[in-house]
Parts: sequence; C-alpha cells; structure tokens
Amino acid sequence: MNINKNTLQISTFALVMLITGAIDSIRNLPAMALFGSSLIFFFIFSAIVFLIPAALVSAELSSHSTEKSGVFHWIHLAFGKKIGFLAIWLQWINTIAWLPTVLSFVAGTATYFLRPDLAQNKYYLVSVVLLTFWFLTWLNLKGLHFSARFSSFCAVIGMIIPMILIVMLAGAWFILGNPSQIHFTKVDLLPSLSHTDNWISLTAIMTAFLGMELATVHVKEVRNPQKTFPKALFLSVLLILSTIILGSLAIAMVLPNNQINLVNGVIQAFTNFFEKYHISWIIPVITVMLLLGSLGQIISWVISPAKGLLHAAELGFLPSFFAKKNDKGMPSHILLTQASLVSIVCLAFLLMPSVNGSYWLLTALSTQLYMLMYVLMFLAAICLKYKLKKQPNSFTIPGGKAGMWGTCLLGLIGCAITIAVGFIPPSGINVGGWMHYEIMFSGGLVGMIFPVVFFYWYQNKALKISPLKHNEVEVVVA
Repeated sequence: MNINKNTLQISTFALVMLITGAIDSIRNLPAMALFGSSLIFFFIFSAIVFLIPAALVSAELSSHSTEKSGVFHWIHLAFGKKIGFLAIWLQWINTIAWLPTVLSFVAGTATYFLRPDLAQNKYYLVSVVLLTFWFLTWLNLKGLHFSARFSSFCAVIGMIIPMILIVMLAGAWFILGNPSQIHFTKVDLLPSLSHTDNWISLTAIMTAFLGMELATVHVKEVRNPQKTFPKALFLSVLLILSTIILGSLAIAMVLPNNQINLVNGVIQAFTNFFEKYHISWIIPVITVMLLLGSLGQIISWVISPAKGLLHAAELGFLPSFFAKKNDKGMPSHILLTQASLVSIVCLAFLLMPSVNGSYWLLTALSTQLYMLMYVLMFLAAICLKYKLKKQPNSFTIPGGKAGMWGTCLLGLIGCAITIAVGFIPPSGINVGGWMHYEIMFSGGLVGMIFPVVFFYWYQNKALKISPLKHNEVEVVVA
C-alpha cells in the first residue's frame, strides 16, 4: 500500500488497490463462468442495480466526514446504535460462511497439480480448511503490521498478475482461432429471463461485488477524502467490472460448462491454456501464486470485520470477554471465537452431497447475510440525506434528494432480487434436493442472525444493572 510515512496518508492509487483487493478475486471466476456468455448481461444488470448504487452511496456518505466513516457510523447516525450493531454483526457473520469457500479454493488449488481428485474429497478439504484458518488466525494475533505487509505482497503476486495473465491467455486463444465453449450470438448474450437458473446466477455475481463500502473506514488516512473517495470508487468500479467479466469469460471459453469445478476451476483453465501453448512447466508456479493470493485476501478479511465487532463489544453489545485485546492490540478473543465458528461451519462440506453443493450453499448464505446489511445501508442513506447538512467540497449524488432516492431504490431492488433467488437451488449443482437445500439454507440464516436477539437482551440487562453497580460503588466510597 502506498502510504506516506510522514503524513500517514493513502494516495488515490493505493485506495483503488485497497478497494479492488478486498472485492476483486480470481477465486470467484469459476462460479460466474458457469453461466457462459450470458454473464455479460447479468454483470451489467448487477452493476446498474447494485455495484454502482453501492459505490455512489458509499462515496456520498464517506465524503460527509473526515473523522469517522463506515457502515456502523452511517447506520448509527440514521437509526441508532442497535441497528448499527445489527449492521456490524451482518458484516462480520457473513465472513463466517464465506471464509470456508475461500479456504476450500486454497485446498483444491494446492492439490490440483499432484492429486486433482482430492479436490472432491470432503474430508481432505475440511482438514486443510481448518489447519489453514487456524494458522492465519495465529498470524493475525501476531499483530496488524505483520499481516498487512504479507497481505499487500500476496495481492500483487496472487491476484493482480494471475488475473491479467488469464485474460491475456484467453485473448490469444480467441485470436488464434481455438475452439470456444461459448458463443457471442444475440441469443447467448440476452438470456431468457423466464428461466430461474438465469436469475440464480445473480448470487455468484453479487458475491463478486460485495465490500465496496469497506475502504471508507480509512477516511482519516486519505488526503482530501471528499474528492479522493469518489474518484477511487469510480476507478475501482471500472477495474472490478473489466477484470471479472473478462476473467470469467476466459474460463467459460476453455472449459465445458459441465466440467467447471467451483473449487479448482481457475487452475483447470490455466492448465488448459498452458498445455495448449506447450508451457506446462509454469503450472506449479501459477499454483503457488494463486495460493498466495488467496491467503493474502483471507488475512485481510479475518481481521477487518473482527475489529468492527470489537467496537460493538466496547459499546457494551457483547460481553466484556469479547473486548479483550492481546499485547499486540489485536481482538484475541473475537479472533479465537471466529476461528471456532468457521470450524463449525466447515461441517457443511460433510452435510452436503457434493463439494460444489457445499461451496454454493456457503456462497449463497454469505451473500444473503451481506445483502441484508446493504438494505440497512441504502435505507440509512435516504434517512441521512435529510438529517445531515451538505459539507463543503463533499461529493453529492447528482439530482439531490431525488437522485439519492433513485440510487437507493435501484440498490434495494438489486438486494431484494438477490435475496429472493438465494432460496432457489441451482439445477446444475448437486445440493441434495430442494428440501435439503431449503432446510440447510434457511437454518443457516436463522442460526447466524438469531444471536443478535441475545446480544440486544444482554445490553438491555447490562444497562439496567449498571446504575445499581454505580450506586454500590458510591456507598462503599461514602
């Protein structure tokens, strides 16, 4: 990250890299490649009803303040601390479902070169996921400085370079006239919207767009944030859209639809390209790069939502046990609890009939939880449009209040569609039948949201008790 050590300010370029590094991921490409050339339509549709509204809202809200920013701050200002806590919880708990999917990508990629069949072995995947995540948790406990340097190195080596490489390989594949598994006719580019499977693709695509608002917590480290954030968000949207669309098409071009594996589809595609061009010797190199990229992304997501939850613990929404920090200043008890919950969620790989089914279930579950948070964010943005005064040099969505309403309504429509289709199991993936999927999916949603009710009760009880404790202290002192 390009940070001036004297002023501790993040440049526009560094901010763009921070945003795209948190959102853009080569791991998401196989899930989106399943939908062939029609993914172009759904990417554009998703950008209009979600990515662009999320970026515009984040840009306006973050430009109102140079001191505090982020989802908790915005929703707290709009609806109070309790709803703000719900937003933080949704932002944190979705990672509990999401992290096992990234770790399974690591496990599948690591074994692809030696034993590709292990990528479909549930017990192997669960073992590697658990060992890797507990190791990364230990790394984060060592301090933010160490993990941040490791994460920055991994982002360049394991995400940016492989993403550019796979797009270039696909371009050469197309120019040289090699057979393509997809076509770009009008029928293929404009899918029938009456087919539910086409709408289900939104789950995979929306997953690739989550996290646009995360970088706004760095508002104090950015020079002239009122101008820098909107510019960085605009450039990030262009970079994310171009790399993900081209990368997904690259995989769809070389792999038949029924052979795309959600866990190791990326290395599958690279292998096909390298064998065609007679440079198979490079496969182990790209494998190591992909592993580094995934590990770097995981480290960032392990600590960032945990620090947000630490803030909630310090405000009294969680027992004081969760506010504990180690000598490195890291939220040690939250990190250890998080690792324990991820270990439990990994059991989904054993409860679903296929690895692809488990991967899809956890991806859909994570997306739904995050979408609920975005619903709160868009509603808060409308509310704050009337509450907050316009700041000098702040970015404003064109059209004033009408522009904000239109932007947020588009975002809410995108969220509503994604939430609705999340309950529909994909027909091309073995999820154990409709009833099995609904029970696992609905049960997962309830189980991950319900603890909020307990924490509300805990805070109310603590507030009632605290005056009594205060009186007791006064009596003893007297």
